[in-house]
Amino acid sequence: MSTFDWVTQLIYVLAASCFVLGLHLMNNPATARRGNQASTIGMIIAVATTLAIIAHAGAISVTGWIVMFAGALIGSGAGLYSARNVQMTAMPQLVSMFNAVGGGAAALVAISDYVRASASVSATTSVTTLLDVIIGAVTFSGSIIAAGKLQGVINSAPVTFPGARVVNLGLAAVGLGVGCYLIAAPNAAVLMVVLLAALAFGVSMVMPIGGADMPVVISLLNAFTGTAVAMAGFVIGNWALIIAGALVGASGSILTKLMADAMNRSIGNIIVGGFGTGDSAVAAVAGPGGNVQAIAADDAAIQLAYASKVIIVPGYGLAAAQAQHEVAALADVLESHGVEVSYAIHPVAGRMPGHMNVLLAEANVPYPQLREMDDINPEFARTDVALVIGANDVTNPAARRPGTAISGMPILNVDQAKSIIVIKRSMGHGYAGIDNELYVDPKTRMYFADAKAALADLTSAVKTLVG
Repeated sequence: MSTFDWVTQLIYVLAASCFVLGLHLMNNPATARRGNQASTIGMIIAVATTLAIIAHAGAISVTGWIVMFAGALIGSGAGLYSARNVQMTAMPQLVSMFNAVGGGAAALVAISDYVRASASVSATTSVTTLLDVIIGAVTFSGSIIAAGKLQGVINSAPVTFPGARVVNLGLAAVGLGVGCYLIAAPNAAVLMVVLLAALAFGVSMVMPIGGADMPVVISLLNAFTGTAVAMAGFVIGNWALIIAGALVGASGSILTKLMADAMNRSIGNIIVGGFGTGDSAVAAVAGPGGNVQAIAADDAAIQLAYASKVIIVPGYGLAAAQAQHEVAALADVLESHGVEVSYAIHPVAGRMPGHMNVLLAEANVPYPQLREMDDINPEFARTDVALVIGANDVTNPAARRPGTAISGMPILNVDQAKSIIVIKRSMGHGYAGIDNELYVDPKTRMYFADAKAALADLTSAVKTLVG
């Protein structure tokens, strides 16, 4: 190995160390920004080193360099624009599209390398190429469907048809069967058959999955992206890709398992699909009945202003109304009056992992106030007011009874608070498609309004009371 080779390998190790450090720092919201910065530095180092290796080998013509840099500029510009301008409500769709780009790019790398070296492809190379193409293609098509469902371009309800599972099994059998033949007899045309089968399987896998399971699906597809990138690293012999892809694949897999556990559903059950239509009622064991009691801003403000402890429960309604700054302003006013305020964060609140954390961090909510479900649940019993903003299924006591679509799902114990105020536009269902029994609890008052306007009115009313 030449001096240049071992130096570049050491630099790749440095880049990988930045990735590991960045991932570690992202474990804590207080250090997550530094984690992103460390990971960004690692990626800059890895890209610069790869360009140096290419230049040293003299493998690309002037035209090739121009095309490569033009593509990098276009991609960087599109990524920067999306990151700066995307609304928080569209962040899950953006993450899905990034997954699609990552998986598709990894598959293209493997296909390109395979076509160029098809005359001298070994069995080992065929295996890594095959895995890269299958995982990358499934991720690409599946992520596009997931983004379409989240955006509303595709029906968010489970889309099934008679024999759908047979079709899925058939596509899997075709992909694996043809793949085995490909290992024995390398052929670029046969690889295209595997590619088409994997693309079709990605579509057929995600279409039957309903909106309620989308946070888990996004995390799963993210793990697929990392695995595909790692396989691409094996194909072209790039250690930085292998390490980075393995980190993303492993962390995404762990997060997927945690998200599935938070919904009390197995990953296999989610992949089978059929849950979370958000459009129709689900047959269930009858729950407690009662009347819905509405409340006005002034009355709600009195409860909040004279409480000792308030827990705010954010949900997708907060993101949809872009009301994170308004809820932070209300919390500031309450705290200045001596009220203890904290936020109860359910693992699957919103439409993607960490959706509420990112949303509230954008409004500079202090990190110590963001409390995870297991940590905050014991405190509801000594809470004067629980203020629920657009959260539905994650607060529904029906999860504690058998026979409902969310039976067994861990929820926030909002109903144990002394008083409950729920801000919602209407009595509409959540993604699970069932009524929330919290809304007819005698301690609950419904404040029907857009979250942004409602929180602004509450803040104004509380200021008047305590001013």
